[in-house]
Amino acid sequence: DLQIERERTVYNISGGCTALVVVYLLGKLYVANAGDSRAIIIRNGEVIPMSSEFTPETERQRLQYLAYMQPHLLGNEFTHLEFPRRVQRKEVGKRMLYRDFNMTGWAYKTIEEDDLKFPLIYGEGKKARVMATIGVTRGLGDHDLKVHDSNIYIKPFLSSSPEVRVYDLLQYEHGPDDVLILATDGLWDVLLNEEVAEAITNFLPNCDPDDPHRYTLAAQDLVMRARGVLKDRGWRISNDRLGSGDDISVYVIPLIHGNKQS
Repeated sequence: DLQIERERTVYNISGGCTALVVVYLLGKLYVANAGDSRAIIIRNGEVIPMSSEFTPETERQRLQYLAYMQPHLLGNEFTHLEFPRRVQRKEVGKRMLYRDFNMTGWAYKTIEEDDLKFPLIYGEGKKARVMATIGVTRGLGDHDLKVHDSNIYIKPFLSSSPEVRVYDLLQYEHGPDDVLILATDGLWDVLLNEEVAEAITNFLPNCDPDDPHRYTLAAQDLVMRARGVLKDRGWRISNDRLGSGDDISVYVIPLIHGNKQS
């Protein structure tokens, strides 16, 4: 992240990206995630989550605490408090539910003038945004990202520190259909972990076990399942649900080779 910052003017590069990295070292898999991609292991048809997404909703308390400690980062245009909906001027002096960084639940407060400012985190689910701008809270780059039509930088709220989870390959005997799946949010936006596991456990056994491309074909199958088919009302997946409108990148990595390591 620091290197990107140093080189951004030399190469005239703006923007940023998330990162999901897996390192194999001494019989263990180290899965590091900074962003909203996801890694899961499928072993004997069961799902083992190997990462969690970093979004405005999942990191609400970290973001609110930073804004509370350094209010100048809000540029006097935002409030670090969260409300169930946008506060209106006519509600000043009335009581409304709110959440602060030290709260997991909601409480009531009397609305003040400062509460009319735009909330630091606004929206729900995939529509949640930090300062109405970005929907992911960890990643690399975005050093020049600002709130629209302002000089308020968003980078202080974005962390490049990953969460790391460890999986001991040597602790288990893996079969040819046991895999590690890495994928961008384009896959997970429309398919549950269990749906991905079911697709893999149905697909791989029907492939030639000696085909070196069977895992690549499985990854392609997942991409097509998430994209869906083009119908009159757009791209559709199973049960007539909307297909993914995001980029979809998928890796399917066999774990059976870990059995041979000592």
